[in-house]
Amino acid sequence: MYHSVGDCTDDPYRVTVSPDRLGRHLAWLRRRGLRGVSVADLLAARARGEGRKLVGLTFDDGYADFLDGALPLLRDHDCGATVFVLPGQLDGENHWDPLGPRKRLLGKRGILLAAATRGIEIGSHGLAHIDLTKVDDETLRAEVAGSRALLSELIGAPVQGFCYPYGTVDQRAVDAVRDAGYAYACAIDPGPQYGPYALPRVHMGEQDTAVRLYLKHRLHRMRRRPVEGA
Repeated sequence: MYHSVGDCTDDPYRVTVSPDRLGRHLAWLRRRGLRGVSVADLLAARARGEGRKLVGLTFDDGYADFLDGALPLLRDHDCGATVFVLPGQLDGENHWDPLGPRKRLLGKRGILLAAATRGIEIGSHGLAHIDLTKVDDETLRAEVAGSRALLSELIGAPVQGFCYPYGTVDQRAVDAVRDAGYAYACAIDPGPQYGPYALPRVHMGEQDTAVRLYLKHRLHRMRRRPVEGA
């Protein structure tokens, strides 16, 4: 799980990784015979009984720096990824981070450019980046089903993946995502929720050296229950 790719000097929420660090991570994977792919491609491969050498890569929030900071590196290492964007905040900023810094989000043009790139999947992160476990039913439907409708229309294809803002998830949110027609959803550490609509992920940051990357890879696999039907 990545977020922004760029300058890390002002990063109070640790959501930024430098292009150099991302490149080192991707090279680490490739040296071990692993390849980063989108979540949709990973789940499809696992459904075929394959995927042991694949690692799902995600970029949350849809920061505009994905195009210049991450995409060239993904191409260089023959990797794909899923970018979770906010169709209700096109060309906006990360207003949900009160301490800043302000980071620009992808607009329509940037999302279409990413979607047209081989191996890149566009998923929904809701409309306004709010905690779905704390909203009423109408807002939940708008954030989940409404964002899928907007984003599917924008890219001209069905959107398969959803990502819970802040990684927070409960059964009501899972039910809303399933009912909206998504094929899967990503969380962070979903607790009692598990399965294709509550996929766990590991946060990656600027401080994750090769040793930390190895430990996260190993410990994550040991802690998680297998995803049924994937």
